[in-house]
Amino acid sequence: MNDATANPPKAPPQAAKKPSSVSHHGLTVSDDYAWLRDPKYPVVDDPDILAHLKAENAWFEAAMEGQKDRIDALFKEMRARIKEADKSVPQKDGEWLYWVEYEEGAEYKKWWRKPVAGGPDELILDEVALAEGKDYFRLGAIAVSSDGTRLAYSIDDNGSERFTARIKVIATGELLPDEIPGTLSSLVWVGGDTGIVYSLANEQWRTDNARLHRIGTSTDEDVELYHENDDGFRVGSGLSANEKWLVISTSDHETSEVRLVPAADPLAEPILVKPRSKGVEYEVDVYQDDGSSDGMGDGTLYILANDTHENFRLATAPLGEPDRWSTLIEGSDAFYLTGFDLFRDFYVVEGRQDGLDTIEVRYYGDPARVEPIAFPEESYAAGLGDNPEWAMDKLRVSYESMVSPATTYDYHVAERRLEVLKVQEVPSGYDAGLYATERLHVTARDGTSIPVSIMYRKDRTSPGPLHLYGYGAYGIAIPPGFSTTRLSLVDRGFAYAIAHIRGGDDLGRAWYKGGKLEARTNTFTDFVDVARGLVEHGYTQAGRISISGGSAGGELMGAVVNSDPELWGAVVAHVPFVDVLATMLDASLPLTPGEWPEWGNPIEDKAAFELIRSYSPYDNVKAQAYPPMLVTAGLNDPRVTYWEPAKWVARLREMKTDDNVLVLKTNMGAGHGGKSGRFESLHETAEEYGFILWQMGL
Repeated sequence: MNDATANPPKAPPQAAKKPSSVSHHGLTVSDDYAWLRDPKYPVVDDPDILAHLKAENAWFEAAMEGQKDRIDALFKEMRARIKEADKSVPQKDGEWLYWVEYEEGAEYKKWWRKPVAGGPDELILDEVALAEGKDYFRLGAIAVSSDGTRLAYSIDDNGSERFTARIKVIATGELLPDEIPGTLSSLVWVGGDTGIVYSLANEQWRTDNARLHRIGTSTDEDVELYHENDDGFRVGSGLSANEKWLVISTSDHETSEVRLVPAADPLAEPILVKPRSKGVEYEVDVYQDDGSSDGMGDGTLYILANDTHENFRLATAPLGEPDRWSTLIEGSDAFYLTGFDLFRDFYVVEGRQDGLDTIEVRYYGDPARVEPIAFPEESYAAGLGDNPEWAMDKLRVSYESMVSPATTYDYHVAERRLEVLKVQEVPSGYDAGLYATERLHVTARDGTSIPVSIMYRKDRTSPGPLHLYGYGAYGIAIPPGFSTTRLSLVDRGFAYAIAHIRGGDDLGRAWYKGGKLEARTNTFTDFVDVARGLVEHGYTQAGRISISGGSAGGELMGAVVNSDPELWGAVVAHVPFVDVLATMLDASLPLTPGEWPEWGNPIEDKAAFELIRSYSPYDNVKAQAYPPMLVTAGLNDPRVTYWEPAKWVARLREMKTDDNVLVLKTNMGAGHGGKSGRFESLHETAEEYGFILWQMGL
């Protein structure tokens, strides 16, 4: 029994007020809770700060004590919907078939393979063993050498997202002496498997480099292949589809630049595809037929770029003249081109039409031949799965909808036929016929039509309780996918809705731009207007709406509880980005310089300062009644630092005029994603839903 259980607090903690202020552009911002940021961060050992976070955790435990039975019941039903002993569909890569597998009761998975020609199963990585005795575990990168003999992988055991890379001999399990701490990247085998390319996180948790490690040498001898001097850019590496080229990319949220290096000779002079131009994003892959050499003049570049249309075009260029781009697929207002994959005999284009995922097979030299893959429902989420080989005659495809469990297909290209390989099992039972899903539109206050995906039981009585989820940032779309945990609300009479608000790119790049920088507040008003629209459509009533969002979606939660608190019956804000102004004013923080294209730079731009100050949730807490709220944080979170939610809750406690429950739970050994492990993380979802049901009176 811990101290919090033995001596539960009788009242929530009140953070000390220690006045401080900063001034920019002749404007002063006061902050009585700035002291909650440990100046030694990422080390957090200030006794007063730790004492306050532990006091908040104790209050969380005390406040939720009466919901323990409900949470346990929710956890059990959520767990019962998961097939505990489960494995993925094996996929061929060279001479091997690879798959992952969960054993009964295991929090983590095991990685397996077996020879295509026949032979015993071979365990190549055991996450269960690696995680043993650790409070937190996350696998970062994993890559098998091209000859199939060695495995490079990286792990994080505290949630800080600084991964340690290791290399093992698969046949014997021997760990080689090579050990690379502090990585934050993929691991790419190059030079005939003599080395791996990776990126280190610098002190500000930024990947400003691509480095080569020769197997069997000291990391002190590693060679920096590329260094990025712009603090706002991040570097990443990968291989071209035919694995002949190392692709080194650097980008921020609106501009990118790509270099190509022969994978066989990673120390060769890089080929710069096209110098960066502000606002132009592009991605590159290389097509070379099987008979071509690796010469610099041989082959064709395929380039996805937004230089002529914000919804991107697909262009080609000779490898020897990489900046001479010719359009292959024009950009379009109607079709948002999100990605492409090259294969030996065809290529695949992915995008969204009217917000719905589209996959098209196309053919080299025959631009008129376009073969879209047809899917059975009107609202769904679909995409290419793992297709590791250059020569493919069938494609692995994933599919789901809000009422259809995740399905794995093989798409037989020549026959244009989908073959079902696996449908997600729900062991406790699931009947899709009991549920309905709709895609409707709500008109926002500026006349914009906002899509909403919604599901509910067909026997639901309306208006009833409704849960509304939103994100709305970074051009990240929220697909209308399947969730077994969601059923715990829906089966209790909730409708579950996803608001496809501006700031995401659900409807294309203009949709993203419509919720960033000067247009940022559209994201918040869209969400409120969707909620009011769902009330007008008879799905629910004001005050009967629970809402949730995390990270930038947590910022959304903070903004809408300030603006329209009476709408919400319960609010869950996960690792919320709520101290927007202070974070964007601090260039030393890990993400800040790279975030300025998303939010604006309040250091240099007075208008950006004033706009961010006008909506930053922490800066706009006021003396009013707030709905019941559950807030989470991660002590080791490098994305949304722990003090943002801690400060926000402290100011809410000071200012709010109601007696509604407000609790803060800080994971003291985890980061941005909360607890690791499939069941540990499930318990946190059970806590979230338990809080919602409690506060909604259900």
